[in-house]
Amino acid sequence: MAEETENENNLVPANDRIIPINIEDQMKSAYIDYSMSVIVSRALPDVRDGLKPVHRRVLFGMQELGVTSGKPYKKSARIVGDVLGKYHPHGDSSVYDTMVRMAQEWSLRYPLVDGQGNYGSIDGDPPAAMRYTEARLKKIAEELLSDINKDTIDYQLNFDDSIEEPTVLPTRIPNLLVNGASGIAVGMATNMAPHNLSEVVDGIIAYIDNRDIEIDELMQHIKGPDFPTGGIIYGYAGVQEAFQTGRGRVVMRAKAEIETTKTGREQIIVTEIPYQVNKSDMIKRTADLVNDKKIEGISEIRDESDRHGMRIVYEIKRDGNASIVLNNLYKHTALQTSFSVNNIALVHGRPMLLNLKDMIYHFVEHRHEVVVRRTKFELAEAEKRAHILEGLLIALDHLDEVIQLIRASATPEDARVGLMEKFGLSDIQARAILDMTLRRLTGLERDKIKEEYAELMKTIDYLKSVLADEGLRMKIIKEELEEVKEKYGDERRSTIVHSAEDMRMEDFIEDEEIVITISHESYVKRTPLTEYRRQGRGGKGSLGSNTREEDFTEHIIIASAHNYMLFFTEAGRCFWLRAFEIPEGTRTSRGRAIQNIINIPKEEKIKAYIKVKNLKDQEYLENNFIIMCTKRGTIKKTSLEAYSRPRANGINAININEGDQLLEACLTDGNSEIVMALRSGRAIRFNESTVRPMGRTATGVRGVTLAGPNDEVVGMISVNNSEITVLVVSEKGYGKRTDIEDYRVTNRGGKGVKTINVTEKTGELVAIKDVTDNDDLMIINKSGIVIRIAVSELRVMGRATQGVRLISLKGDDEIASVTKVEHEDEENQENINNTDENTSETDESAQPEE
Repeated sequence: MAEETENENNLVPANDRIIPINIEDQMKSAYIDYSMSVIVSRALPDVRDGLKPVHRRVLFGMQELGVTSGKPYKKSARIVGDVLGKYHPHGDSSVYDTMVRMAQEWSLRYPLVDGQGNYGSIDGDPPAAMRYTEARLKKIAEELLSDINKDTIDYQLNFDDSIEEPTVLPTRIPNLLVNGASGIAVGMATNMAPHNLSEVVDGIIAYIDNRDIEIDELMQHIKGPDFPTGGIIYGYAGVQEAFQTGRGRVVMRAKAEIETTKTGREQIIVTEIPYQVNKSDMIKRTADLVNDKKIEGISEIRDESDRHGMRIVYEIKRDGNASIVLNNLYKHTALQTSFSVNNIALVHGRPMLLNLKDMIYHFVEHRHEVVVRRTKFELAEAEKRAHILEGLLIALDHLDEVIQLIRASATPEDARVGLMEKFGLSDIQARAILDMTLRRLTGLERDKIKEEYAELMKTIDYLKSVLADEGLRMKIIKEELEEVKEKYGDERRSTIVHSAEDMRMEDFIEDEEIVITISHESYVKRTPLTEYRRQGRGGKGSLGSNTREEDFTEHIIIASAHNYMLFFTEAGRCFWLRAFEIPEGTRTSRGRAIQNIINIPKEEKIKAYIKVKNLKDQEYLENNFIIMCTKRGTIKKTSLEAYSRPRANGINAININEGDQLLEACLTDGNSEIVMALRSGRAIRFNESTVRPMGRTATGVRGVTLAGPNDEVVGMISVNNSEITVLVVSEKGYGKRTDIEDYRVTNRGGKGVKTINVTEKTGELVAIKDVTDNDDLMIINKSGIVIRIAVSELRVMGRATQGVRLISLKGDDEIASVTKVEHEDEENQENINNTDENTSETDESAQPEE
């Protein structure tokens, strides 16, 4: 046994190098190494020159190869091969793709490579293979490389330690800001927008003049991104956020104009598209949306772009509205896209999120270092040259002795040593004297040496003063930036629309006055207000909607298509709907069940509505109130703010007692007077201030005392104008106007005063409205007949009268609903009083009856 164990032990090598490692730790460290390599050596730009390693290597390689802007083009394959073999040991496509992008005018705001041949297109066409294309540096790219040979930057060894490559370029151009950058690293990404060179230079100079400058002040110079493809920056909030924080969403829109052709058809002409959008893909996807009927109103799309510029034409159908089509294009296609700014760049080799001022600060610091190093290099070179010239001048002053010494020397070495000993010269000076040609001994050449030395001494003094004075160095940076701006600065391409709001649904819907009708069985529709004609008082009316048997129109709501509608059900719940979301129908169509549009329980009926302009304006919400009343005379007031957050399933607006139901709701500013009318013909007027605001779930307080068990409230109005007259209508078609001042203000909860003399002839009260001479009345009876009359035709009379006949009813027909609409002028009406059925019939019953 012992022998076996010994033999086994002998099998294990003594110099065992296998180290057990936890695989989880190894994965972590390997992945971190990989991710840091991607972050630092591939995906993120350096904050100083705005370049990733591959861009820097391409530009440096091209300069080393001598393909500068003044030299002939060289084959792209040769440039790629050189960069590949010396600096960038990756795929040739990565180098060529980089070079191609730096040559594309629609990719870079200021292209750095001058390409000759097929370099692709904005339609996404690929460039020709590198064996066919040629390239050289653009003039502006030489500004990135200027002074590179003056020890302005640090070098590092390339991948095989055979040659050196720059770690950064000594750029005069603020390239990170003007050309932007994008890249995906591991765990982080960068997306920087391009900017206008002239604006950026102005901003940097403003920063140099005042280091404490605020970003808002910088933004007076640098207005926002400036994309190579132009277009419109839609809205400024994202730009501000990006400048302030380094992150933000910039909305870009195509530049589009609406033109009318000779035939009267409208066209949308697009001349600039958002940055990084593929034109042909965009057109193809738009055509697909048109075919799928997701976008309507377009009859044809043509791409008429040529070498003179871009032109995409959208032909609009004859019945189409170009503005609405354009808004739909912005919503559904790449005519509007967003650029998500994420300013992450390498600062001293570490990724950092940078705002506008940070990027300017780092560029100025880099330029300062470059100027200092360049000045030191130039000073050293000048001092070297001055040292040699001093030696030459000594030799020229003792010319005969020098010549004699040289002739007497056996070897050049003896001559060199002799010169050093006799005249106190350095080794470099002695060698320079020995290398001097005979022509330098002529009088003219001697004067040239003296002039050169004098100039050199001035240069040395200037360079020393630069190194001693930071203000002077900053002045140099500013002058060089001004020079860059003078040479390469241009006009802004992207325009900024400052006042833009977020895209809203109403931008796609034409705003118009509409009539919303809701039937007794809760069928709803919207109809343009122009479909209704006004008639004389006492007319028989025109046919309204074709309702089902036993159904009739109960609510008529006049609204703008862009209003918010708040619907209140008899059970006290509130639901929201935009007016344009209600399906459109003709005047005679039945409409759609409201339960199919919003989640109203089938057993609940809509009892009241409120038009609200806006649910986003906090001041508007806090200074307006909703007042509700129930059939049993309860009243309640709540701030509009409580109803500003729409929910799909509605919310509780008021707590309803058993046997009661919500009847009416209205919007007030808190300073109104409330008038409530009873079926028995009485009405009460009191100040809104007597009702304190309550929460949504409260029941409310007593508004009016009913006359009996069968009495109930028929309506409520809020009044804040003494010129208002009160209109009441009875169920048998009688109505009248009375001055609001005829109703004295009392405490809430009382029995009120008589508002109409209720008789068997008039029937009980069914409606109360606040009207002026500028209103028209729309009256609908239970059989669906509609009549429209001018309120100005009704004279104002006392409270206790029974009024005049407003509408002729047939048989047992009764009035179902009354609403007021804006008055229309006679000349705007068509076909009024031109048919037998619709003539204004005035009989003795239409005369006032006291």
